[in-house]
Amino acid sequence: MTAPSRAIGSPSSARVPAQPQATSAPLTTSMAAPMAAVVYCEGQFASADGKTAHGLVRYSTLYRIVAVIDSQAAGRDAGELLDGLPNGIPIVADLKAAFRLGGPTPEAFIYGMAPADGLYSSSDRQVLLAAMAAGLSLVSGMREFLADDPVFAASAAGHRVTIQDVRRPPALQDLRLFSGAISNVTCRRIAVLGTDGAIGKRTTATLLVQTLNDHGIHAALVSTGQTGIIQGGRYGLPLDAIPSQFCSGEVEAAVVEAFNSEHPQVIVIEGQGSLSHPAYLSSTFILRGAQPQAVILQHAPRRRQRCDFPGVAMPTPQSEITLIEAFAPTRVIGLTLNHEGMNSAQISAAIALYEAELHIPVTDPLTSAPERLVQMVVRAFPELGAELAAMA
Repeated sequence: MTAPSRAIGSPSSARVPAQPQATSAPLTTSMAAPMAAVVYCEGQFASADGKTAHGLVRYSTLYRIVAVIDSQAAGRDAGELLDGLPNGIPIVADLKAAFRLGGPTPEAFIYGMAPADGLYSSSDRQVLLAAMAAGLSLVSGMREFLADDPVFAASAAGHRVTIQDVRRPPALQDLRLFSGAISNVTCRRIAVLGTDGAIGKRTTATLLVQTLNDHGIHAALVSTGQTGIIQGGRYGLPLDAIPSQFCSGEVEAAVVEAFNSEHPQVIVIEGQGSLSHPAYLSSTFILRGAQPQAVILQHAPRRRQRCDFPGVAMPTPQSEITLIEAFAPTRVIGLTLNHEGMNSAQISAAIALYEAELHIPVTDPLTSAPERLVQMVVRAFPELGAELAAMA
C-alpha cells in the first residue's frame, strides 16, 4: 500500500514502553524538532515487509528521514518508488552513501523492516553495530530487544548513543485490565480492520484522520503497532507485545486517553492482522477494548494468499464482514482497497463490483478523492454532517 507524504497528528505522547536505564531517555521529546534519521530496509523496500520504512517515508512527526538504505533499489527516490510521486528521500546502498548525501547529519538509525518472525539476521546485527559506531542511536520495533543484548548495550555505552526498543511492553505492574471505562467515551469510534496483515490499515487510518480533520471533523488516531509509535502517534501501544490478558484493557485505556485529552468527534483505531487470520488475532482485542460503533475494512483484491503465509488463502470481503459483525455489536460501513498489482481501470472496476456486491461505499484512499472517506463516515453517522452544517 502506498501513499503520498502527509503529516498528521500531534507530537508524540504515545504510551511508548519504558527503556532500560542503560539506554537513557527516548530519542526525542514532544517539544523537540524532528531528528534526522536513516531508515534501514535492505532488500525489502519494494515488499510488504518494508512497511515500517514505508510509513516513515510517508510521514513522521518525530523524525526527518534523510535516506533509506536498500542496495537493491539504490538510486531511486523513495516516494517515486512507493507512490509514483518523488518526495526527495533518496534510496542508497549503505550507510556510507547516506552520510555522503550532505544536508542534515543523521542522528538516528531506524530498523525499517517487519519480518513475520520479528527477529534480526546476523547481517542486520552487523549493520546495526556499525551504525552505533558511526554515532547513530538505534530505533527498532522488532520483537528482539537490542538493549538486552550485552554486545549492543556495551556498544551503546561506548559510543554514547541510545537504543529504543519500541515494542518493549510496559512493566507488568503498569499493564491495565479492561475496566469498562470505554462506556464513558461518547464520541464515534471507527476501527480500520483488514482481510490480512500488511495490507494498509495504518495508512488508511492515518489518511482517514487527516481527511476528517481537514474537513472540520475533529478526529484522533489510536495506533496499535510499532510503526505508528515510531512515526510519532500521540496515543497507542505495541498491541502484539502485550500479554493477551491485558490487550483489551490497554486498547480501552488508549481510547479513553485520546477521548479525555482531546474530546474529538471521532476516534479512529488502527487495526492489526485480521479477525479471520489464523496467526494474528489482535483484531479481537481491538473490537472488545475499543468497542467501535463502526468498522472500515481494508482489502487487496489481487492478493490471493495471506502475506507471509503462502499456504493460507485470503478471505473475501463478505466473509470478513460477516465474521466481524457476528463477533462484535458493530457494523462495517465501508471498504477501502489496497491497489497492489492493479491499474486505474482495474481499481475502478473493483470499486464498482464491491459496491454492487456489498451495498456499502468503496474507495481506494490513495487514488480516489479524499472526500470519499469523509462521505463514508458521514453516511454512517449523519449527525456529523449536521454538526458541520451547524458550525458553517
